[in-house]
Amino acid sequence: MKPPVFPGFSDTRKLDFRLLLGTALTCVLSEPSLARADDAQELAAIKEQMRRLAAQVEAIEHRQALKNGHQAASARAVGGARHTATASRTPSYSGVRTATATQGHFSGVPSGLRTDGPADPGIHFSGGSEPVQVGDAGQPALNSGSGFAGFRWLPQQPEHTPSRSSIDLTSSSPSSITQTDVDSLPPIFSIGGISVKLGGFVEFSNIWRDSNMTSGPATAWNNFPYANSPNHGLSEERMSAQLSRMSVLMEANPSKDVRLQAYVESDFGGSAGTTNSVQISGYTPRLRQGYFTFTQKEWGLHILMGQAWSLATNYAKGILPRQEQLPAVTDNNQIPGITFTRVPQIRIGKDWHQKYWLGLSVEDPQATVAFSSALSSGGTLPAAYGEKVGARVYYANSGGVLLNPSAQYTYNPAPDIILKGAVDTSIGHYEVFGLARWFRSLAVEPGMTTTRKHTTFGGGVGAGMTVPLGTKKLQMAGNVTAGEGIGRYGPSLIPDTTPNARGALSPVPELMGSLGLIGHPTPSVLLYTYGGIETAGRKRYMGADGAQYGYGVNDLNLGGCDVEFGTCNAQTRTLASLTAGGWWHFVEGRYGSVMGGLQYTYIRKFAFRGNDGNGNSVYPTTSGNTVYVTFRYLPFQ
Repeated sequence: MKPPVFPGFSDTRKLDFRLLLGTALTCVLSEPSLARADDAQELAAIKEQMRRLAAQVEAIEHRQALKNGHQAASARAVGGARHTATASRTPSYSGVRTATATQGHFSGVPSGLRTDGPADPGIHFSGGSEPVQVGDAGQPALNSGSGFAGFRWLPQQPEHTPSRSSIDLTSSSPSSITQTDVDSLPPIFSIGGISVKLGGFVEFSNIWRDSNMTSGPATAWNNFPYANSPNHGLSEERMSAQLSRMSVLMEANPSKDVRLQAYVESDFGGSAGTTNSVQISGYTPRLRQGYFTFTQKEWGLHILMGQAWSLATNYAKGILPRQEQLPAVTDNNQIPGITFTRVPQIRIGKDWHQKYWLGLSVEDPQATVAFSSALSSGGTLPAAYGEKVGARVYYANSGGVLLNPSAQYTYNPAPDIILKGAVDTSIGHYEVFGLARWFRSLAVEPGMTTTRKHTTFGGGVGAGMTVPLGTKKLQMAGNVTAGEGIGRYGPSLIPDTTPNARGALSPVPELMGSLGLIGHPTPSVLLYTYGGIETAGRKRYMGADGAQYGYGVNDLNLGGCDVEFGTCNAQTRTLASLTAGGWWHFVEGRYGSVMGGLQYTYIRKFAFRGNDGNGNSVYPTTSGNTVYVTFRYLPFQ
């Protein structure tokens, strides 16, 4: 038996040329059959051929690198080459590793080529800085040559394997609807020790409202006009793709107990100063979520930093991100009554056996301010009873660097702080939380020439639940929050504060809550109905002229609220809504999934009592109706 002959260095160059020529001939000869497939199939076939050729070249280079090794190592290499020839006829490789000269450990080629012999450090393939690696499915992972030495494609699903969608509509808050459902998807590729998942969807919505609000796919519930506005009863038709969404989830596991995750989610809900819908609806990307998390499973420790749903948001399970109990609605402003913000925060959580949870979150603050008459930051308040002049009050500035210059940002002395406890049981998820807030203003009080700083405290308490109703096909979800200065946490944005006679910001009493039923008649159909309410109390002072000022006053002349072009300064007391709708997941396969949604919302708005100018009480009200028809294509599911 003749000993194996290893090709020389010049032979390798010839072999490389033959391989390149073979690749070109293979692509040309296979063109007629690939022409019958779509572009994606053709690209996949070319990539597969490149991967196989890369694995063959790598094997030859390693054999050549052993030419100066010991005879025993050569014999093992020959045996391994025979094993490789056999393994190439099977669907996948097993234990695919090789040695590198610099590191002395195994990674990258079929196991038959395993050796401890030295390798020629001057030999490289495809300009890459690392050997080509072969995955568990027998597909080599290509080094891109772009500087990301650890980049590799993860194994693809075989062509003949039936594909099953990852969309799950049996949850009370399906993440494929409420977020982007990346957690249930396989990684697309990896960079070093980090796996990367892609999620998202392309959405088209047709929106109809019976009053013109000039709004996109997010309804400002508190803005439904009274009858004095010409927009009242003037229907609005709008189409939008702004809620099309993309997300990336990056994960790493440094050890069996430690997990690192980074999540970024974006849509096109932003609007630049030049944006319009005349010829091109060029709406801009915005940051929905962007955060990273650290999890230590043995300790039950969870840390989050970045922009995410507030800890005050109701959760379907635990207090972990992407498990929020969000209504499965199409409107991007959710429904009146639920509690949420989506802001930068630092959160630390602890679980006990994934059953009991405790979390503390420090979140970016911001406040809303309202008054019974026109007032802007730097303006003068009406004089209080017993005073001749009112205080001048400052509470906000226009946005500066990297903030919106056309928006007002309130003075924020401290972040919002939320403490939440939760428990997961066989009969549902339950949680309670406390919220603390601080508000600040500067005032030049009567008789003074300098400002005085005023800081006031607000906050509240809340609770939530998600409960199955005797069957997995029907769930009930609800939440309630009560306190002072909590309007920011409700979709209707009832004001947080109003200035008092001294120029301090007084928190407005508020209550918000919602209750929903979510049904699943079949695995591909989800039906829902929600009711929600937000209501505010009074914070006012008596003026020197005998009139009331602040929020919730009841001596305003509101006689013009029911007369077109009449004057109406009504302040919202209560908003109540009823929403019903559903989703149908009607297409799924290897090329993604398609869902359709239909939703109707009725809203009723009530103002604080006023008068008609003749001493008679009036209670202005208005109502609104919205209809959404939505389609989503989810290419990754």
